[in-house]
This record gives sequence, C-alpha cells and structure tokens, in this order.
Amino acid sequence: MNIRIFNSREDLNATAAAVIAGLLLTKPQAMLGLATGSTPIGIYQHLADMYRKGQVSFARAFAVNLDEYVGLSQDHPQSYRRFMNEHLFQHIDIPIAHTRVPDGNALDLAAECAAHEQAILDHGHVDLQLLGIGHNGHIGFNEPGRSLTGSTHVVDLEERTRTANARFFGHIDAVPKQAITMGVGTILKAKQIVLVAFGADKADIIKQALTGPVTTECPASLLQCHPNVLILLDQEAGGWFN
Repeated sequence: MNIRIFNSREDLNATAAAVIAGLLLTKPQAMLGLATGSTPIGIYQHLADMYRKGQVSFARAFAVNLDEYVGLSQDHPQSYRRFMNEHLFQHIDIPIAHTRVPDGNALDLAAECAAHEQAILDHGHVDLQLLGIGHNGHIGFNEPGRSLTGSTHVVDLEERTRTANARFFGHIDAVPKQAITMGVGTILKAKQIVLVAFGADKADIIKQALTGPVTTECPASLLQCHPNVLILLDQEAGGWFN
C-alpha cells in the first residue's frame, strides 16, 4: 500500500489524473472503474484538460461506475449517469457505448445488477478502480455490516450516508434509501485501486481503514488485502500519518 500526502488538492488531483492517463498511454483499451460525489470532480477536470491538450485519449477505453441510486432516472439532476456525463464523459472522446453506469430505475434490479457485473466480467477485470471513502468506511455504497456481498447488488443506505449526501438533494427526505453498488469482491478484483480522501473529517476513518483490523464493519479496511493500492490524501485527511 502506497500512501502519499499532498499540500494542495490541486496537486493531488493532478497526480490522480496522471496515474489514470499513464495507464491509458500504456493500455488504451483499459477499463476504468469510476466514482462519483465531490471527491473525484477535480480529477475529472484535470483529465478533461489533458484530453483537450492532446495528452491522453479515451477513444478505446471503457468506463464502469461503482454505483447509482435506486429510483432515479438517468436524467435526474442527482443521478450518477448525469454526473458522469456532465463532469467527464461529454468533455472527452470516450464513446458513450463504452460507458456503463448502473440503471437505478430498472424494472428488474436483480437483472440490472447481474448485467453490470457481466459487463465487467466480459472485459476480464477493472484495470484501475478510483474510490472515495464514506465517513463510516463505505467504499462504493458497501455499508458496514456483519457480512458483505461480493458482487454488484442492491444495498440499503445507512442514515449517516443519506445525511452526508443530503447536501446534493436539498433535504434528506429526497435522498433515495437504496442504491446499486459494485460489491467489495468486484472492487478488490481490480488490478489497481486509487483511493482519494480530502479533509479533516475523513482522517479518523482513513486511519481506521488503513491501520486498523480488517473487518466488514469498515469495508475500506479490506483494501489492506489488495496488492496494489495507491492512497492519495491531503494534509487534513493524512495528518495522522508520519
């Protein structure tokens, strides 16, 4: 596990984007596992800028997203499909047919989960998985519990997760209570994982995930079992690390 701490978010975002771009330069047809929320926005801005400057192409790449809220149409303002289109896909040359975000509005959610998992299996694996981390240690929407589901599945969102995301919806009552998420088993099959965290409010859970016991009660702690994890933190999130 490689931990790097940055003095500025700008430097962190640039480094994460360079790691992704570097993969595409060596493997243009790579499958990227992508995340949403506030954490990766700066990274996506850097990638879009690198594309505009001719430094990287996504024309042969594939992208598969970690998760999506259940019950939101793909054009809903807070859907993750719309997020990805607005923050990355429409600014680069990736074919939309090469992108997959779970359909949270599917009539058959079990079939949609299976289709999402199969899309990854058809490619073989995710080459690089980008992750954030929740305050309770969730990765994707895999919430803490006595056990975890390995493959893509529907999950009930914890109240703390819904509260944290209420800022995007205006009120917690508008936050969906379920989501489709890539399972921890699928995440851990990625060849490389890049986890990004900002802010002092993430410091405790980052320390717990990286140095505490490996337990399903802190899903991110399972990253300790992966052979190729890059952790990118700002000073506030990584202040505990010497």
